[in-house]
Amino acid sequence: MTDLKKLNVLMCGTGEYTTGWTGSGASKSDKKIGVVGLTLFDLRRLGKVEKLGMVGVNGGKFPAIREHLVANIAGAYKDMDVSFESFPDESKVDPEAYKEAIDKLSPGDAAIIFTPDSTHYPISKYAIERGIHVLVTKPAVQLLQHHIELVELAKKHNVVCFVEHHKRYDPVYSDAKARAQTLGECNFFNAWMSQPKNQLETFRAWAGKDSDISYYLSSHHIDIHCWIMQDKAVPTRVVASAATGIATSEPYNCVPQTEDTITLLVDWQSLNSSKHRSTAVYTASWTAPMKSGVHSAQHWYYMAEKACLQHLSQLLYCLLTSTIHVQGEINVDQAHRGYDIVLDDSGKTYYNPFYMKYSPSESGHFDGQRGYGYISIEKFIDAARSVNAKTSTPEDFDKHGLPTIANTVLTTAILHAGRLSLDEKRPVSIKLEGNQWVLE
Repeated sequence: MTDLKKLNVLMCGTGEYTTGWTGSGASKSDKKIGVVGLTLFDLRRLGKVEKLGMVGVNGGKFPAIREHLVANIAGAYKDMDVSFESFPDESKVDPEAYKEAIDKLSPGDAAIIFTPDSTHYPISKYAIERGIHVLVTKPAVQLLQHHIELVELAKKHNVVCFVEHHKRYDPVYSDAKARAQTLGECNFFNAWMSQPKNQLETFRAWAGKDSDISYYLSSHHIDIHCWIMQDKAVPTRVVASAATGIATSEPYNCVPQTEDTITLLVDWQSLNSSKHRSTAVYTASWTAPMKSGVHSAQHWYYMAEKACLQHLSQLLYCLLTSTIHVQGEINVDQAHRGYDIVLDDSGKTYYNPFYMKYSPSESGHFDGQRGYGYISIEKFIDAARSVNAKTSTPEDFDKHGLPTIANTVLTTAILHAGRLSLDEKRPVSIKLEGNQWVLE
C-alpha cells in the first residue's frame, strides 16, 4: 500500500492515549509515551502518513507536550519526526478548536478522535460531514440514535468510520472468537475489567459528569461479545446495578453521581433457535486496588452448550467434515500474559508487549508494528487510503469483521440501555423495529 497517496491525519485529543502526557505530567500508566501519536509518527516514517495535526482545548499545553515527545519518542527511536501542527494557538483555550482544525483538512483526509466520551459524537459528525475519514475511540457515542446517525452520515459522505476497538486485533481474542463459533449456542458470558483507583486523578475532570466507567471500560468486552455473537444472537434486555462510595470520597472527590463499579446483566436471544437464550454479565470498575501488577485487570469467560444433531445424516456429515459441535468454555486472561518483571521498589509488574512494544529494534527504530494497539490504527489508515484510491468502498470493510461504525451498533445499544437502567431504575429492552434498533 505504500504506492497509494499518503494520508493527512488530525489527532483530536492531546491526552494519555494520544501523547502519554496528562495534565499533571507524563502518564504513570502503561502508556507513558502514548499510542496514537507514536503510531502515526512511525507510519509517517514508513510512508503511509504525510501531514499530522493535533487539536486539544488548551493550547498552553503544547510546549510541554512537544518537549515530552522530543525527549521520549524522538530521543528514544531513530529517524522519528515528532512534528505536528497544533490547535488552538498556545495563548488560547477553545473547546471548539476541533472545528478550525477540521476545516483546514481536505476531503479524504482523516481524523483520529481520542477525547472525552461526550465529545465523540459532535466531533465525529463535524468531520464526516466534511468528507473526512474517522477513527473514534470507544465508546463510539453514548446514545444509540447518535450511533445510527453516524452510520447514515458515513454512508452518505462515502467515508470510512471505524471505532477503535483494538481488542479485536489481539491474537488471543480473535482466536478465541473463531473457536467460539465451533461451540454451538452460547449459554453464558462474563467479563471483568478494572483500573486502579489512582486513575480517578486522571479522569476527575469528566468522571461521573460526562460519562461513566461502563462506557469507558465495559465497551471493550461488550464489543468482543457482540463480535462473537454477530449473526448468531441479539441482546434483548438490560438491567444495570452500581456500587458507589469510593470515587466520591477523599482523596478523589468526584461528583456525587459518580459510580465506582457498574454491572450490566444482559439477556441474549439466539437467531437460530427460539428456545436458546443466554445471559451476559459485564462489569467495569475504576476503584480497584493499586499495585496489583497490572494497569487494567481484564478477563472474560464464555460457555456454550452442545448443539443437538437431529438426524443421522447430520452426524455423519459432521464426522466427515470435522465440524461436529461440542460443549465447551473459553477463559481469557488478558492482563497476565506469562511475562512479569519484579523490582525492589515497585514489586511485580505484568507486561503486555502484544499490545504495544516500546523497546526499540536492533537498529534503534520503533519496533511495535506487530502490536494490536498499532495494528488497530494502521488498519484504519490503510482502509482510508484504499477508499481514496477507489480500490475499495467503505461498505467493503463492514463484511470483514472489522469494528466499523455499522458493525458496532449493538455495542452502543447495550451501553446506552445500561445507562438508562441506572438512571431510571428499570430494565431496558432492545428491539429491532424495521431495520433500526431502538430502546424501550
